[in-house]
Amino acid sequence: MKKSLGAKTIAFPTPTFIVGTYDSSDKANAMNVAWGGICCSKPPCVSISLRKSRQSYKNIVERKAFTINIPSETYIKEADYFGIVSGADEDKFSKTGLTPTKSDQVDAPYISEFPFIIECKLLHTIEIGLHTQFIGEIIDVKAEESVLENGNDPDIERIKPVFYSPGTRTYYGVGKYLGKAFSLGKEI
Repeated sequence: MKKSLGAKTIAFPTPTFIVGTYDSSDKANAMNVAWGGICCSKPPCVSISLRKSRQSYKNIVERKAFTINIPSETYIKEADYFGIVSGADEDKFSKTGLTPTKSDQVDAPYISEFPFIIECKLLHTIEIGLHTQFIGEIIDVKAEESVLENGNDPDIERIKPVFYSPGTRTYYGVGKYLGKAFSLGKEI
């Protein structure tokens, strides 16, 4: 029997996205965002939701661009730090030792050390309530060659992305391989 938990912000998997932006003086900032995911195939788009009080919110509104940086398990401490302090008060890159790199596709930085990057231009802004949803059109995806299978396909087991569990406020890595999508169901 299932127990009702009420209306809560829980869905699985929940990503750990590190959103890269520039402020009006070209200072790079990064923010840990769990509310996000792919939201359209054509044009390829991703959504993230932020509170208006966040520095990254202001940056996205001003610059009309952002990057989504997927940290590997190696950078879990830095990824968590990006969600603890405000870019208005701290230079998160100098504190973590990570490298902001200017995107050649959009007006936002990406994190050089992270294996998988999504570069987005702002397409839509939707006021929801406490959060505002930003829909970014994916202009380019960049991946370290070491995380690619067959030279072109990102491999989740090589990327080792981090997932967030909102209910327990904990991080997790990738679990075991279960099978090929759009194939397993054919056995029924």
